[in-house]
Amino acid sequence: MTLRVTPGPPAGPADQVAALQDYQLVKDSLPRVRAAALAWRNGVGALLAGLIGFGLLKGRTDVGQLASPYDAAVGFLLLAALLAGTASAMLLLRAAHGRPAATSIKEYRARSGGSALGADHIEALRAAGALFWGVVLSFSCTALLVMAVGLTWYGPAKKGPVIEVTTPTGTRCGEVVRMTAGRLTLKTDSGEVTIDLTRSDGMRAVDSCAPKASS
Repeated sequence: MTLRVTPGPPAGPADQVAALQDYQLVKDSLPRVRAAALAWRNGVGALLAGLIGFGLLKGRTDVGQLASPYDAAVGFLLLAALLAGTASAMLLLRAAHGRPAATSIKEYRARSGGSALGADHIEALRAAGALFWGVVLSFSCTALLVMAVGLTWYGPAKKGPVIEVTTPTGTRCGEVVRMTAGRLTLKTDSGEVTIDLTRSDGMRAVDSCAPKASS
């Protein structure tokens, strides 16, 4: 079976308008992507700057005050946010300003088929892809920062030094609150207890106030 290809019907005014619109759409695609990337870059930068400034104004600011393993979790979240933010910034800059590298004439012709419009279209597609992943990573960075700040604010605090004091009436154990005029105030499970150190038999630092198992 032989197939014969024949010319189609001549292009009408509607076909010419559609072709012109397609040409203009492809021609303007790269400037549109560049403009959108600049807008997203500025908006994401302002968002992250505001979030970081807000995080420094309120809440606990010393990660060392957190109990383990929450302090390590905050450090991991901040590192992940830094990596995501850096990658996002690089992708947004790539989308807004192009790849920072020179292209030879031979490589340019091989990629675009010798057409300047084709080269612009290929670059527009790559810039759009970089813009998409840059936006995704920027929101990921924001979410990681929010989790890190929230965990820093509301995570459990590291316990202070625990002291066990032996007195004639028994043993008291708790965190040191204050010590004035020979009196030591401890924070115990039942509240604050003040002990007269002049009547104590001894005291020592312990890891916790867990009750001792009876032998």
